[in-house]
Amino acid sequence: MSSLADLPSTPPERTFKGDVLELLSSMRFAISLLTVICVASAIGTVVRQGEPSNNYVEQFGPFWAEVYGALGLYRIYSTPWFLLILAFLVISTSLCIARNTPRILVDFRNHKEGIREQALNAFHHRAEGVVPQPLEQAQARVQHMLSIAGWSIKRQVRTGGAGREAGVMIAARLGAANKLGYIAAHSAIVLVCLGGLFDGDLIVKVQAWAQNLQTFRGGNVTDDSRLSVNNPAYRAQLFVAEGQRSSSAVLNLDKGMLLQPLPFEVELKKFNVDYYATGMPKRFASDIVIHDPRNQTTQTATVEVNHPVVYDGVTIFQSSFEDGGSQVTLKPVFLNGQGLGEEAPLIQGVVNGDPLPLASDARGQVKVEITGLRVINVENLSDSKGAGEDSTDVRGVNLADLSKHLGSGAKPPGDKKLVNVGPSITYKLRDSAGQAREYQNYMVPLNLNGQAVFMLGVRDTPAENFRFLRIPADDRGSLDGWLRLRLALADEGMRHEAVGRFAAKGAPPNRPELTQQLSVSAQRALDLFAGVIVTPGAEGEPVPTTSAGGLQALSDFIEKVVPEHERERTSETLVRILNGALSELMNLSREKAGLPALSMDEASVQAFMTQSVLSLSDASLYPVPVVLMLDGFEQRQASVFQVTRTPGRNVVYLGCVLLIVGVFAMLYIRERRLWVWLHSDDAGGTQVRMALSATRHTLDTDAEFERIRTAVLAPTPGA
Repeated sequence: MSSLADLPSTPPERTFKGDVLELLSSMRFAISLLTVICVASAIGTVVRQGEPSNNYVEQFGPFWAEVYGALGLYRIYSTPWFLLILAFLVISTSLCIARNTPRILVDFRNHKEGIREQALNAFHHRAEGVVPQPLEQAQARVQHMLSIAGWSIKRQVRTGGAGREAGVMIAARLGAANKLGYIAAHSAIVLVCLGGLFDGDLIVKVQAWAQNLQTFRGGNVTDDSRLSVNNPAYRAQLFVAEGQRSSSAVLNLDKGMLLQPLPFEVELKKFNVDYYATGMPKRFASDIVIHDPRNQTTQTATVEVNHPVVYDGVTIFQSSFEDGGSQVTLKPVFLNGQGLGEEAPLIQGVVNGDPLPLASDARGQVKVEITGLRVINVENLSDSKGAGEDSTDVRGVNLADLSKHLGSGAKPPGDKKLVNVGPSITYKLRDSAGQAREYQNYMVPLNLNGQAVFMLGVRDTPAENFRFLRIPADDRGSLDGWLRLRLALADEGMRHEAVGRFAAKGAPPNRPELTQQLSVSAQRALDLFAGVIVTPGAEGEPVPTTSAGGLQALSDFIEKVVPEHERERTSETLVRILNGALSELMNLSREKAGLPALSMDEASVQAFMTQSVLSLSDASLYPVPVVLMLDGFEQRQASVFQVTRTPGRNVVYLGCVLLIVGVFAMLYIRERRLWVWLHSDDAGGTQVRMALSATRHTLDTDAEFERIRTAVLAPTPGA
């Protein structure tokens, strides 16, 4: 019967501090944190970081945009919770390394040569045999064979006694670097996380908190918004226009911006863009001069995409390019034809400069904000065809095809034909209430499906695509032909005269009643298209009223007065009459301008009239009566550089190397231990007992043990 003294002692009491330390140093906790980091990084990859808040509202809606913003998903890599998890991952992994490294190092040096010979029978890979050599020769042969194969060997000579048998235990080890792979892989995680913490916004935020810095969103910058020039880590944007220099970069944070002074000035001499034959850009490069006021030296360099310049520990990347204040000349053009033939006053402005007032007869208090000049515009014109190949008779236009000509200027998918279509200007018209629409107009007409058209784009918000009004260019490549036609369409007398000419040509001269009917139909179609509808008044007299007009007015008229089964035939007839009357109206307007009449038998004239009908119909949807066409420009480029100081970069590189080494060691290096027990037998030979242990049991392990067994137990030649 056992006494109380023989019972196991009570385990020591667990403390809260010990439990926390045990949790932090556990591998399961580190893996959980790493999983959260991976999920957060995936979210940061899917959700574009650092976008304007309006973009997120458009993408997710007001409610979810606010929820995601509160969670910090728009700047996920600098949110407090992400940095906190990253810090805990560093602590947890470091504790794992600290707890397991001593044991790994001890095990790395230990060959376990003290194992009992009876324990070898418990291994899966084991063998026994007798070799005819004496013990000393068998021992030397085994050690020599294992040494040649690269095994690390330790020997233990046992003299026997106390129930132990005399003999020699040879312990060999191969693939010990597998254990070091654990240390390397876990150290890599710590180094990469530390490098990320150093190079992120953490240091900037700590400085802003310690120095009570205030972010700004624009306007004058005070000293309360400036970081130290000796800031050890930052990632900022530097804007430099051609011919200018700057030493102040901007850090974009979630609540505003901070100014990061540089220890040198960057001067942009020239921004260069090289193009392929298709017009697509292939190289962006900035020729810069670095001015160092500390030693009054200069250094010239060229910054290209993926080819940064490093100076004084600061890396300068080519991030993007913008307009640096180009001088532009804009010509106001009234879409109703007002002032046609007169010299309109030109507008001189600077891209991204001060707003300019429009003339009082245009939009009153509306101001122009010139926001962009693009000298090169590469568009996909793969579906463009010659007028002769795909011309359309204007007398056969169907109202059902109207939707094909409205909306976006985007081309359907297919084979691409990239063409540089020339410069474009982008501007905003802002009213007295602060509301603005954005407009984009091309300087020269684009050749779309064989027809040269001027593209006049408009959008209500930056999140939308531009919607284009396509106005055909006349035989002189200008807007004048279309403007004359629209001006004539608004003139009641010219409409009446054009109807008379059309009716006289379209009806037999000996059928006056048909001439009258055709005249009435043509007048009604032309008035509907012009937006003038005659309705009976209170006394029964005709009263003209205005509407949006266009093809939609004809469609509404047909739906109201024509039975459904006759609408398609009536639509074709009415549109054919409309196109004929418009053709006469066009020639009448040319006659008034002193120009010769055009023949409708020519394919180019048919294409012009087809697009004119569509653009006249769409013109009422254009939000302003005036467009600003680019008349001339003097381009001035600017480069946007990303300037970074990243002391953790080399730490991250070292971590990546260790991660590769560690993963390779753990996956592709198999640790094997081999024990060979040798003792003499009564016949003068040597009894051999051997066993092999491996971290992973594979077919290679079986084959390797078989080779070793054969080599160890094989008799020597001549024995």
